[in-house]
Amino acid sequence: MKYYPAVFVQEEDGKYSVTFPDIPEAITFGNNLKNAIEMAEECLGLCLIGRIEDNEEMPSVCYDNIKLEENEFIVLIKFDSIEFNKKYNNKSVRKNVTIPAWLNEIAEKRNINFSKVLQNALCEMLGL
Repeated sequence: MKYYPAVFVQEEDGKYSVTFPDIPEAITFGNNLKNAIEMAEECLGLCLIGRIEDNEEMPSVCYDNIKLEENEFIVLIKFDSIEFNKKYNNKSVRKNVTIPAWLNEIAEKRNINFSKVLQNALCEMLGL
């Protein structure tokens, strides 16, 4: 988990614009401060996941050289790739597994959900 500084500025209409000095493609806004923080979390996650998928270098986090204008302020925005993927990349993928016929028969008689069992086992094994 990392925290990236985001620069917030309240516009004349009361909305907030958000940019990330370390991630130039990450630009968003919100209707109020709470909404702007939520949008910043989503925007940051989408940009960083995009970089991961494209095998691009992850930006380093720099807090020192941020120059703010009079009406700007910084909010640290969290990025946790596992939590982000749980929330935004929850599509299912098909996996074929092979189990012994006798185990399959018993599990089917007991109405076991194979997908759920595999998901739970993977989460346990991965410590998630």
